[in-house]
Amino acid sequence: MYRERPAALRGAVLWTSLSGGAPVRVLPDGCLDLLWSSRSGLLVAGPDRTAYLTGSARGERWLGLRLPPGVGPAVLGVPADELRDRRVPLDALWGRAATEVAERLGDRPTGAGLTAVAAARLAAAGGPDPLGARVAALLAAGATVTATAAEVGLGPRALHRRSQALFGYGPKTLARILRMRRAVALAGTGVPLAEVAVRAGYADQAHLTRDVRELAGVPPTGLLSGWSGRPAAGQFPPSGA
Repeated sequence: MYRERPAALRGAVLWTSLSGGAPVRVLPDGCLDLLWSSRSGLLVAGPDRTAYLTGSARGERWLGLRLPPGVGPAVLGVPADELRDRRVPLDALWGRAATEVAERLGDRPTGAGLTAVAAARLAAAGGPDPLGARVAALLAAGATVTATAAEVGLGPRALHRRSQALFGYGPKTLARILRMRRAVALAGTGVPLAEVAVRAGYADQAHLTRDVRELAGVPPTGLLSGWSGRPAAGQFPPSGA
């Protein structure tokens, strides 16, 4: 059982989940999540390069705040590439402050409480790096890495370095991930895969299939067979694995 809704923090999404015990495939998205688990407490999920298969126990309850691409480092206080492909306890990052947050949130944290924690951290950091939102928006709209670098006034190396810190990987990888998500969302509405490939910016359907398989671990048809109507979250039963 999975539900999500917009958070009070601009661009962020609150989600809740009750695990049925079976693995769930979570597609990469360039985001960092602040999480609470009924078994493990407060955690952080870093940006994934490929799909992550969850291993939650049956009945485990989750509450998550998915931060927009580029915002997580300001909230968590570490560059995104230090958390790439990792799930770590919050106290590994914040030390005693994480214990204080856990005590304040209590045994059943609310979405409002989790959002307030992130908002306070973001304000203390002076807000997110504005470059993150600009780069993510350009790449999400289909701009090339070269065009994106020119638009934000950075050279290729500087853009790569800043992107690693903001998103956990370089702009080319982020562009691939965002393009894959556009394609999966389109395919989930019933658009034929050949048309999806053209509209999402792939050379052809074979290119789409290769890219989705590399990033999601299964071809588009494998994702669609487990389609759950949750394109924003990108969570699917592990069909075709």
